Amino acid sequence: MEQLLHNQYLGTFAYYTVTGLAMIVFLSLFELVTRYQVWQELKRGNLAVAMATGGKMFGIANIFSYSIQHHDSIGQALIWGTFGFFLLLGSYFIFEFMTPSFNVDEEIGNDNRAIGFIAMVLSVGFSFVIGASLTR
Repeated sequence: MEQLLHNQYLGTFAYYTVTGLAMIVFLSLFELVTRYQVWQELKRGNLAVAMATGGKMFGIANIFSYSIQHHDSIGQALIWGTFGFFLLLGSYFIFEFMTPSFNVDEEIGNDNRAIGFIAMVLSVGFSFVIGASLTR
């Protein structure tokens, strides 16, 4: 397998495929922990959900970008990317914990764009911190 990854085209395709599958799994996990139905809300045009979900997508991709750049095998990149994802998931719970005066999920589900924007920025920002930490 490692020999195949030395081919630039096959290696790129392999990392793309693994990251794409991880994205599907991780977004499904995010869907399980939110109180709103992401894909139904997106279909309704809920911009707050779109921003929060887009931030999560960017965050996951960014973490995997760092992981791929700094680990020698696809297995190591997947392990570290998965670890980074769980840290990103934790940041979502921290956001919920730090806002006791309102429920983040409920506000995003109600299309509160200010909360959706902050959720997006939180995911993007933490993804850079997590990604940089994976390279140490």
